[in-house]
Amino acid sequence: ALEPLSVGLAIGVASALTGYLSHPRFYCSYVECCPRAGQHLNATALKAQLDNRLFGQHLAKDVVLKAVLGFSNNPSPKKPLMLSLHGWAGTGKNFLSQILAENVHPAGLRSKFVHLFLATLHFPHHDQVKLYKEQLQNWIRGNVSACPSSVFIFDEMDKMHPGVIDAIKPFLDYYEEVDGVSYRKAIFIFLSNAGGDLINKAALDFWTSGKRREDIQLKDLEPVLSVGVFNNKNSGLWHSSIIDRNLIDYFVPFLPLEHRHVKMCVRAEMRARGYAVDEQIVQAVADEMTYFPKEQKIYSDKGCKTVQAKLDIHEDV
Repeated sequence: ALEPLSVGLAIGVASALTGYLSHPRFYCSYVECCPRAGQHLNATALKAQLDNRLFGQHLAKDVVLKAVLGFSNNPSPKKPLMLSLHGWAGTGKNFLSQILAENVHPAGLRSKFVHLFLATLHFPHHDQVKLYKEQLQNWIRGNVSACPSSVFIFDEMDKMHPGVIDAIKPFLDYYEEVDGVSYRKAIFIFLSNAGGDLINKAALDFWTSGKRREDIQLKDLEPVLSVGVFNNKNSGLWHSSIIDRNLIDYFVPFLPLEHRHVKMCVRAEMRARGYAVDEQIVQAVADEMTYFPKEQKIYSDKGCKTVQAKLDIHEDV
């Protein structure tokens, strides 16, 4: 028979071990957990990543950094953070959303708390708008219930059927709870090419008038961008109640990239592949891109989108 002392000791050790294994810090080192209440973003790390990985977008970096850190440090935000990123393809919208997601949830787009929706994949049929709206509301409700700081990224907003995105309007508004669920810690991000022409025209006007690109401010672009997107039938936000109710915190413009910015992208890609940076290859890849306007050739018409593919050609070199 076991001695009472031995049994008591065994029970005590088992209880202590169970308590240790179930402790959030231990458990969350092996299984992804939703961030604890009061857990803040690392401002230094986020700024460093934006500075080192996103090129030619002083406005987007400044606006998003301040908006996200302010939101993260607010113990009781009145509504979710809603960012709408606009600009031509290849200017860094997807890249910035990935960096942001990684800083909220380390697994980034692989995180079970980060949700990416593609308009052409998840909402392809015009005659299914009502169904999409119901599914979207149920999906967001369920995921925010599981993790209040969930991140939702809607890509290809310019291909979204009008009306679909209005389904999330109740979750973006100034409500403490909706059906017992608080959405005030969630982050919603729209990615869209809509408004890109307006942004490019403003950038070109600055260049023509001899002003520095870095002197372009949010106030120079945000008003015309919000109105332009609202009135654009191909924006996904055409006459949207989300804009009408002023629920988008920031319309973030992504400027067209110049030749020098494309070269930055090439260098970064070479380093990511473990190559030594060869300036002749950098110049060659950047020169292979096409630029506009046709006469001046100032801005890359694909941003940095095809840099990886063009660098592949030079790998043997």
